[in-house]
Amino acid sequence: MGNGEEHKLEAHKKLLICLVISSSSLGLILLFCLAFWVYRRKKSPNSSIKNSDAENGNSFSLFMRRLSSIKTQRKTSINKDYYVQSFDFKTLEKATGGFKDSNVIGEGGFGCVYKACLDSNAKAAVKKIENVSQEAKREFQNEVELLSRIQHSNIISLLGSGSEINSSYIIYELMEKGSLEEQLHGTSRGSALTWHMRMKIALDTARGLEYLHEHCRPPVIHRDLKSSNILLDSSFNAKISDFGLAVSVGVHGKNNIKLSGTLGYVAPEYLLDGKLTDKSDVYAFGVVLLELLLGRRPVEKLTPAQCRSLVTWAMPQLTDRSKLPNIVDPVIKDTMDLKHLYQVAAMAVLCVQPEPSYRPLITDVLHSLVPLVPVELGGTLRLTR
Repeated sequence: MGNGEEHKLEAHKKLLICLVISSSSLGLILLFCLAFWVYRRKKSPNSSIKNSDAENGNSFSLFMRRLSSIKTQRKTSINKDYYVQSFDFKTLEKATGGFKDSNVIGEGGFGCVYKACLDSNAKAAVKKIENVSQEAKREFQNEVELLSRIQHSNIISLLGSGSEINSSYIIYELMEKGSLEEQLHGTSRGSALTWHMRMKIALDTARGLEYLHEHCRPPVIHRDLKSSNILLDSSFNAKISDFGLAVSVGVHGKNNIKLSGTLGYVAPEYLLDGKLTDKSDVYAFGVVLLELLLGRRPVEKLTPAQCRSLVTWAMPQLTDRSKLPNIVDPVIKDTMDLKHLYQVAAMAVLCVQPEPSYRPLITDVLHSLVPLVPVELGGTLRLTR
């Protein structure tokens, strides 16, 4: 064996010795860390539970417990985000002046809505729900749960809630101009609503619906959209209210839900077959659009025994350009660009199509409305003087 080979063999031996020493040192360090970790675990207050898992080799059980802990922490953080302020009866009684009749600003299926002034001098609306049935309780819980996780400029804001044995209460922001129904069909007969203001209200409502359909997770179907559930603030900004009948698509499913709603606004497929989709809200929106356009109620009584549907009456005339200007609400007649009038009428016709698949998505309706609303009212229309 030559000197060169002897030197190489000697070098390999030294390298091997170094590797062995390094590995041994690393093993000792790891062993020390493991011993220290076991010592700390034994000292911890929950060591009896955790050690029993380790001793039994039940690592899967330990993993599942940790996973469950993570899920619980996430759920708790979500619930904190959806905190709802609780109001006691005495506070609400004082705020509404003892629920005086003179403070009633609206009526619902299970009670009245009262104007209120809270301790902070904030104006509010208090809906009192008589707990006369399981349905009333269910709608109360549903509305509070949904509104507690919804925040949008065109959805009514929830300020809090309260409950006692005989009644439940939902507290909202106060909308000074009342409902669209009151403005259109009340004593003023729509005189405060110009053409552009009506288009703004339609746009605001479409934005609120788009948020429910496209941005909520899971998506929400309102199920009772109508002019009385579209509220107006002091500047006529529109907000959708009354979520007692609303459903979350992922939770309740889209089809075969118990029939609920208001005559004149209920989509045909839902009325006849119980099939509910976001297109059901689009149909109701189309009816509201017709109310804004024509100034008529969705269902009109001709005689005590005979009623007429606005959709049925208006459809043949909406598509006739010679007749359309003559059926427009007299308050706004001849105040709009005819081209814009035809566009809105065509949009309403699409929304109230009997076949749901022929109706547009609310997003498409929204994009069609934006160019018809002046910039100062939230659209893109630039008016020329």
